Amino acid sequence: MSTRIPHPRAGEYGAFSFRSFLCRGLLGLLLACAAWSCGGEADKAAPRAARPVPVAAATAVKKTVPVTIQAVGNVQSMASVAVKTQVGGLIMEQYVADGQDVAEGDRLFLIDPRPFELALIEAEGKIERDYALLQKAEEDLERYARLKEKDVIAKESYDHTLAQARTLRGTIKVSEAERDRAKLDLEYAHVRSPITGRVGSILLHKGNVIKANDDRTLLVINRIRPIYVSFSVPERHLPEIMARMKTGEVRVTVRADGEATTETGVLAALDNTVDTTTGAIRLKATFPNDGASLWPGQFVRVTLSLDTRQGVAVPTPAVQEGLRGPYLYVVKPDNTVEPRDIKVYGIVAGETVIDDGVADGEVVVTDGQLRLTPGAAVEVKGAPDAAKAGETPGKEGSK
Repeated sequence: MSTRIPHPRAGEYGAFSFRSFLCRGLLGLLLACAAWSCGGEADKAAPRAARPVPVAAATAVKKTVPVTIQAVGNVQSMASVAVKTQVGGLIMEQYVADGQDVAEGDRLFLIDPRPFELALIEAEGKIERDYALLQKAEEDLERYARLKEKDVIAKESYDHTLAQARTLRGTIKVSEAERDRAKLDLEYAHVRSPITGRVGSILLHKGNVIKANDDRTLLVINRIRPIYVSFSVPERHLPEIMARMKTGEVRVTVRADGEATTETGVLAALDNTVDTTTGAIRLKATFPNDGASLWPGQFVRVTLSLDTRQGVAVPTPAVQEGLRGPYLYVVKPDNTVEPRDIKVYGIVAGETVIDDGVADGEVVVTDGQLRLTPGAAVEVKGAPDAAKAGETPGKEGSK
């Protein structure tokens, strides 16, 4: 007897085929993930070589640098005079204009001199009258003296004549003082420049009436040749400045903003006290100012030269600030970098002068430091720039 195998129904066959397909798909996905994982581990086992970091560099150069102090100064006139009148009257003449240069003794204004001329004539007339009376009194005194010796007149008459002569001598002295005062007032009527300098704005003009010792100012004259520059430096520089002043003149140069030329002068004075609020001391330097390039009230950049010294100069962008202080990266012969702690002396004209940490001729990184680590390989873009031989940096404000 034969056994008949039942044929699956249509629904049962479809379910069996779907389950088989799903199992084969999952198996293929697991095999693909395993292959990708093995490939990733292989890539990690063979990393790519790091590329050199592109940087800019410069060569450190040993130089003789000046020991200088940098400051901001203010130009001040050597002398400033507000011209006022000492006598009153009408301003009859004006001999100067705004901004004119004047010399000491030059005429500025003329105040109506006629009242003072009349006062002088009156005083001289009184003197002549008193001298005539004195002459008469002295003749009477001489005659009364002879009569007194002969007991012809009373002693009271002689004493009266003597007192009259003495009174006239005193009156003459008063009249002479009035005459001298009238001469002085007449001289004051001619207003003259007390100093050599430059006139500012004319504040009172011809036709104005002023009184004696008027509060109003006629004009202001500033002496600008020579001229002062006043500036302040920290008190820690005071000992070296005073020591330098004992050996000779201390040279000071100034330059106004926007000007290419500088003016050279000498240190003239130090203040007698340190400002307790700022810890700075004020100094003054004098400048010939022959070209009138410095004007009162102007702000200038001041360089005070004290001495010279040896140092290694590098571009200022090469110097970085770290937790332990300033440092920079030095490019070694194998094109890797080494960080160096340095001791900075000062900064000027875009260069930093270093006392310790870098030697003459070493190459330092000036750009690209943010991507560097100790021992990192670098690629210097172009040839390293050497510091310019014509520039000699100095100290900016402090050591």
